Amino acid sequence: MTAIVPPRIDAAYRNAPETGSVARSVRTPGTGPVGARSTGGESIGTTGAESTGGGATARAVATYSWFGARIGMGVIFLWAFVDKLFGMGYATPDAKGWIDGGNPTKGFLSGAEGPFAGLYHDLAGTAFANLAFMVGLAAIGVALLLGIGMRIAAAAGALMLTMMYTVVLPPETNPVIDDHLVLAVLLIGIAAAGAGATFGLGRWWTSTRLVKRLPWLT
Repeated sequence: MTAIVPPRIDAAYRNAPETGSVARSVRTPGTGPVGARSTGGESIGTTGAESTGGGATARAVATYSWFGARIGMGVIFLWAFVDKLFGMGYATPDAKGWIDGGNPTKGFLSGAEGPFAGLYHDLAGTAFANLAFMVGLAAIGVALLLGIGMRIAAAAGALMLTMMYTVVLPPETNPVIDDHLVLAVLLIGIAAAGAGATFGLGRWWTSTRLVKRLPWLT
């Protein structure tokens, strides 16, 4: 059976220029090309430069959002280190900093509750716990702010935050989750998005001999 094609559509199909291998433009009365919307008989394309611009804008928003998250998390970790080191009067009282003889982990870990309470009570205030905690805060904060060692910084930070989540179970403000776990997931996203390359030293860091020899440092 021969298909009946209206002359106007058939002529438009046969006379339309080709783009690539099969692309053709088909117009029907009152509409634009397929995939376009029409207003008063004039077609307004939804692809081409318009969609490319939208995609570029979305990518830019995502890139700078991850950059902002990276800087924010870096400040959180580095400030926690500074406050606990010098006793700035925020989370750590004045003159109770580590350099004043204060104990960065004793107060928090001594109040542990839940299934891991015994472990944290044993670690509270020990030299090992204090050193690991303070070095971790400083190293993760610096790495995030500079955009280097993002994978290892994210992994270490996520582990630290998850451990902090398990100090008091269940959480006091929610029966299931608290901000520690959310921030841990955010750190993983920052590393996965390659946020260290945006206003950071990420590209340079990954090109160094050290990182090429030890890729886990990326």
